[in-house]
Amino acid sequence: MSTAPPLADVVAEFATEIEATGLTFPGGVAGALLALDGRISPQTAARLRKEAGVRQFGDPWRQVCNADTPALLGILRSESPEVAAIVLSSSTSPAPPTCSAACPARAARRIAYAVSQTGAATPGAVDRIGLALATQLHDRPKTAFENGPEQRVGAILNHAQATTREDVLAGLDETDQDFARLVRKAIFTFADIPRRLRATDIPAVIGDLSRPDLTTALAAARAAGGELDTAAGFILDNLSRRMRDALDEEIEERGHVGMKEGEVAMSAMVAAIRARRDRGEIRLLRPDAEEDG
Repeated sequence: MSTAPPLADVVAEFATEIEATGLTFPGGVAGALLALDGRISPQTAARLRKEAGVRQFGDPWRQVCNADTPALLGILRSESPEVAAIVLSSSTSPAPPTCSAACPARAARRIAYAVSQTGAATPGAVDRIGLALATQLHDRPKTAFENGPEQRVGAILNHAQATTREDVLAGLDETDQDFARLVRKAIFTFADIPRRLRATDIPAVIGDLSRPDLTTALAAARAAGGELDTAAGFILDNLSRRMRDALDEEIEERGHVGMKEGEVAMSAMVAAIRARRDRGEIRLLRPDAEEDG
């Protein structure tokens, strides 16, 4: 009864036959693994690199250059000004200028001075720094959530009642003001419509709502006053005169609408806006007036 040869023997025999054909990979094992990127698991690739004793990156600066700005900025904040100076001097991607602009003034001055001291940097030193940074970028663990914590909290508070939302935000202010500020930027409510929605998108959004929901939302907003009344005015002002006059009459006939009923209708309008945004039909503005993709 014959037994199958051990896996190691099979692999060794296969490698011998490949070598006999004269087949080679540019860059050796590192180049071969780079060519297999995406076709074998990262865990398998890492194990093969370790067993073969090859470095993980053929050109580490390519990964640094292609890194997204938040990831690179996070690493630079933990490094010395001298390392940051090497990065900003060596990289040609759009990320370094953005990173330098995001640095506090004091840190930017230290980095600028450190750049003046990079004249004696050797290619080997620059290569080692690039390899260390590329390793940090590559070794970032995958997270379970696609969105940041402020976006997840904001999505929850979008559907909360106004009093609950303000209570949560007040508590966040006491615990972490910076995080509370980010959460406020992530929130989009009826009151945010004048700041976040383009006037030209109002007619399209209105068409997605039932007439009762639209009338209820506007009537409740007018009764509440303040920012909600301002949002209602913004919506009405960007409709045709005929529709605006008709809605004014319906709102007056409806009379007083309480916030409990009104918030349901306002949430329906916000949901309609978000649905159009998610389909790519409209673009919201960020609180700082930049477009939100």
